[in-house]
Amino acid sequence: MSEKVALKRELGLFEVTLSGIGIILGAGIYALIGKASGLAGNSLWLSFAISALIAIFTGLSYAELSSMFPKASAEYEYTAHAFGKRLAFIIGWLIILSGAIGASTVALGFGGYFKVLFSMPIITSAFVLIIALSFLLFLGIKESALFAVIATLIETAGLLIIIFIGVPYLGKVDYFEMPLGMAGVFQAAALVFFAYTGFESIVKLSEETKSPEKTIPKGLILAILISVVLYILVAISAVSVVGWENLSRSDAPLADIAFSAFGSNAFIMLTIIALFSTANTVLLMMLGSSRIMYGMANSFHLPSILSRVHFLRRTPWIAIIITALLSLLFIFAGDITFVANIANFTLFVTFFVINASMIVLRYKEPDVKRPFRVPFTIGRFPLLALLGMLVSIFMLLQLEAKVILVGTALVVAGGLLSFVEWKR
Repeated sequence: MSEKVALKRELGLFEVTLSGIGIILGAGIYALIGKASGLAGNSLWLSFAISALIAIFTGLSYAELSSMFPKASAEYEYTAHAFGKRLAFIIGWLIILSGAIGASTVALGFGGYFKVLFSMPIITSAFVLIIALSFLLFLGIKESALFAVIATLIETAGLLIIIFIGVPYLGKVDYFEMPLGMAGVFQAAALVFFAYTGFESIVKLSEETKSPEKTIPKGLILAILISVVLYILVAISAVSVVGWENLSRSDAPLADIAFSAFGSNAFIMLTIIALFSTANTVLLMMLGSSRIMYGMANSFHLPSILSRVHFLRRTPWIAIIITALLSLLFIFAGDITFVANIANFTLFVTFFVINASMIVLRYKEPDVKRPFRVPFTIGRFPLLALLGMLVSIFMLLQLEAKVILVGTALVVAGGLLSFVEWKR
């Protein structure tokens, strides 16, 4: 038997943090800020702050768990140690699906922007994007991270432009105006949480990161905090420049803000920035999905062929191909909002289990080395992990019944697959 090829450790704190910021900033802020302002009014910034707490609660649990078990299989590894391999398989299955579904959804968003500039059909450009990014993932983690860094800098520049435009307008509105009261603010927080999803993908870079037990937790926390600050400042700027009423009626809210400063060229500029933003999100979602697939196969919980690493490129090429095929399949799944909410369902279930795993492992494996520990505990009990569990349940209850039904069916399918014995 030939010697097994390992993944290549190339990433430092800078690349990990930028990759995290890149997937968090993604498409959410460009698409959701208008709709959320109709619910929260000028208190939109508060909705982003509340949803940030949700990301931080679960992000801290991820940080501690990744410092204990720095593996590419991430959620699977954590759940297996806490609850056993059966539930771990289901969670790994859901994470693979969420990455593929999320990538196809955002790829369709890319197609929408691309159509504006080049009149190419949405599905065609989404198809081409997934193929191109799959090839980039095959080339290597360093090449993929370089693209992610460049795209992240571009999309961050776009948000900084919006913040800069808003500076002269600061103080023009009442930032605590809530047309629907706090209920509207909470509804908007549930909506804009999608803009924070992606932070969990950072832990899947563990086997390609230098000193992952320290670098991954630091990069994860930094990525969340930087994204929180940017989102809140963008929200304040947006309502200051055009007001929440105009913002809520806009199909391209950030483009409208830029138009107020740059005129007719603003639409093209923001569209180009959005193309980089959506492409970056697709890349990093596919990266996360392929890495947990590789990690599970490497632990013999998926077919071993999925753990094959290319001898030259040092990337899990079979897992990348399967991820691409799943993403291409979901392009044709129908309604984008419905598909995106199914991805959200898989994440909320996963976040509940991850926070529960953190609590259980504090008691089940207290002696395992933890380079990072979640603060605010009573004895061994982590209070923030409990809050993360409760919020995950709250988010699940915001979804439509048909989404919950389909999501439950996916969980059941994962449960049935967990009984399959794969050959070693």
